[in-house]
Amino acid sequence: MNALCRLATWAAFAAIPTLATAEGEKDVLSIGGSVTEIIYALGQGDRLIARDTTSSYPAEAETLPDVGYMRALSPEGVLAVAPGLIISEDGAGPPETIAVLEAADIPFVTVPDVYSTEGIVDKIMTVGAALDVEAEAVALASDVSLKMQRAAEVASARAGSNPKRVMFILSTQGGRIMASGRNTAASGVIALAGGVNAVTAFEGYKPISDEAVSAAAPDVILMMDRSGDHSLDDAALFAMPAIATTPAAQTQSVVRMNGLYLLGFGPRTADAALDLTAALYGG
Repeated sequence: MNALCRLATWAAFAAIPTLATAEGEKDVLSIGGSVTEIIYALGQGDRLIARDTTSSYPAEAETLPDVGYMRALSPEGVLAVAPGLIISEDGAGPPETIAVLEAADIPFVTVPDVYSTEGIVDKIMTVGAALDVEAEAVALASDVSLKMQRAAEVASARAGSNPKRVMFILSTQGGRIMASGRNTAASGVIALAGGVNAVTAFEGYKPISDEAVSAAAPDVILMMDRSGDHSLDDAALFAMPAIATTPAAQTQSVVRMNGLYLLGFGPRTADAALDLTAALYGG
């Protein structure tokens, strides 16, 4: 089912009156950067009482209490903010923490994480339904869908018949390259931007051998714009033996973007895809 069909289905449900109660309207905990962005984009940011570490946009989200990293939550940290509703990206954990929260009878809504336009529409509508603002969600999802369509048209025109091979590198700690394979946010945004994921031998993010990097022959290296222990400047990157033999090294082609912006698959993804397209193909 494409994005337009999904929207039509969601819009039909949104037309059904619901009874939103005053209780719990301002005690929402958001887990996952894209979920938090959607809540603010729906005009519901004032209902948030806390967020997780990945929720860094918009700026006002960072003023909220932080319950920790979404994949390493503690029951105590979450329960301390006394949420009346938890809305979470898929993949929050660990499982033991989620089990404790479910046992505490706190409403827990899991938002699917699919790396496509349809996936973003489903995210928006799921969050909208959880907050009883389905009509606002339909409007936001419609706007996002149109922007995604335009971004795809631009990417297709720029890439033409010779799309760039792009390798997303998650980390290079200890001299080992961890790259993105299939079915990841990185692979999804590369495709949206008119590129081709250079690594397809596995799913997810995994360490990759020097030989496999050379065989992938990326035209461009894509990375998150990081600082501190995870940072690696261009000279050090292209001096790595695995990278030095690639076309990307020959042209010194590396693109660095904010991680949440690039990989969040939320309301800003069309803009991120357009920015990546421009970085890959110019313009």
